[in-house]
Amino acid sequence: MPTPTKGPRLGGGPAHERLLLANLAVALFTHKSIQTTETKAKRLRPLAERLITFAKRGDLHARRRALSILRNKDATYVLFAEIAPLVAEREGGYTRITKLGYRKGDNAPMAAIELVLEPVNKKPSKAKPAQSAAPKAAAPVVDAPATEAPADEVIEETVATEAVEAVEADAAEVAVVEEVVADEAPAEEAPAEEAPAEEAAAEEPAADASEEEAK
Repeated sequence: MPTPTKGPRLGGGPAHERLLLANLAVALFTHKSIQTTETKAKRLRPLAERLITFAKRGDLHARRRALSILRNKDATYVLFAEIAPLVAEREGGYTRITKLGYRKGDNAPMAAIELVLEPVNKKPSKAKPAQSAAPKAAAPVVDAPATEAPADEVIEETVATEAVEAVEADAAEVAVVEEVVADEAPAEEAPAEEAPAEEAAAEEPAADASEEEAK
């Protein structure tokens, strides 16, 4: 008998091993989880994942290849219709093996093999930025902006500024009025200065009259 290349052979011959693994795969796809010996579980894993890859492909040729291995139409239908959509986003690792200890009687190591049908949580890619060989130019130093004052302080400063501007405007108006009054005051006093001229004009006819009486 030829020496097997993948560990000890299961069963009496190659055909028996193929049938045994096919039956295990049918039970796995039907029940989603089975318990068997650790050796059989490890030999079943590559076959089951290969059949799931056929199911993800989904074409007629892949369906016929899976059916030729499983020899069970119901299990093939479950594989293509139910299992393949659940693992469509998973890139591998469709099965999980859990050790269960040793079996009573022959003390064989037992294990449970099950399908991994949980949704895939994609991790965010952490792409590092490419570092350029040229040295980076020194960035200009920019003064940090001053922190903004609270709204209450801004309002108080605005009110104080407006009050100062109002006082200055009133003072300017008062100064303008005083200048106008100062300019108009001499014009009103002008008639007082003309009074002597009128008195001189009145004195001249009196002087003429006195001269006539003297003659």
